[in-house]
Amino acid sequence: MKQQARQRPTLESLADGVLNGDRILLAQAITLIESHRPDDEATAIALLEKVMPHTGNSLRIGITGTPGVGKSTFIESLGQFILKNNKKVAVLSIDPTSPVGGGSILGDKTRMETLSKNRNAFIRPTASLDSLGGVAQRTRESMLLAEAAGYDFIIIETVGVGQSEYSVKEMVDFFLLLMLPGSGDDLQGMKKGIVELADAIAITKADGDNVNRARQAQAMYAQAIHTVYTGATNTPPVILTSAVSGVGIEEVWTAISDAVARTKLSGAFDQQRNRQYVAWLNDQFAALLKSDVWQYDQVRTAQSLLESEVTSKTKSPRKAANELLAAYHRQIKGS
Repeated sequence: MKQQARQRPTLESLADGVLNGDRILLAQAITLIESHRPDDEATAIALLEKVMPHTGNSLRIGITGTPGVGKSTFIESLGQFILKNNKKVAVLSIDPTSPVGGGSILGDKTRMETLSKNRNAFIRPTASLDSLGGVAQRTRESMLLAEAAGYDFIIIETVGVGQSEYSVKEMVDFFLLLMLPGSGDDLQGMKKGIVELADAIAITKADGDNVNRARQAQAMYAQAIHTVYTGATNTPPVILTSAVSGVGIEEVWTAISDAVARTKLSGAFDQQRNRQYVAWLNDQFAALLKSDVWQYDQVRTAQSLLESEVTSKTKSPRKAANELLAAYHRQIKGS
């Protein structure tokens, strides 16, 4: 006998479940908004509209770092510290995508075993797919759902540091960069742009034989920040941490709390949130516009012809791009 497919929850039950803090329905809601099925689009939008008035009350923290820096271990320690203060924490962990199956390779939920067992914690690993910026395409919307579910702190763990990593700054209130203790090569490899974006730097694994190297790294990074922020009154702190011993975790939390308090007092907190929502709108529109362009056969045909002309050097890419745009305009005017 063929087993019946499990019935999907209704829009109303999903919305109610999210607002009541049901972790199972929250996970199903995130699955819905991550869906690429055209028939899920309207339901996903309706769900976000229902929960939107209940969002915006959480503190959003972005955490990034080079591979092997111990992001998940650090986040588990920070998460447990937060939970001791009777708060709720959600971790949206962005994993690299498997080139074979398209799924998440690392599975951070299995690497935060203690945190995942706490009823006041929610961990969601998500495959990055082909998304740039170190975050998955729907991370912002997953964040809103977690906020509506009553989580006080949303931690976004990105894939890793790179040229496309910067977009996480456009969705969080505090951006923390994790670095390993080591030689001056680490400093040379650290992108200046990342230093300018970071609200704090944490040197991880500052324990055992690593302590002296960690202190040396702390001094080097502090000097780098001093160079970038010459004359500034508030510069990002460089903190020694150990997820094993717990050293520096409270200090990181104090840095986060102090920075957020300053920005709220000055009004910069709300201004940044507003800029982020506008950037989100523009990103979404650009993605929809790109999708709309390629749905027309005539545009795809024109693209193929223009690609041949560009590769044969009979037409410049700039002129070809203008002609492709004109083809799209003709198509939408005639539809």
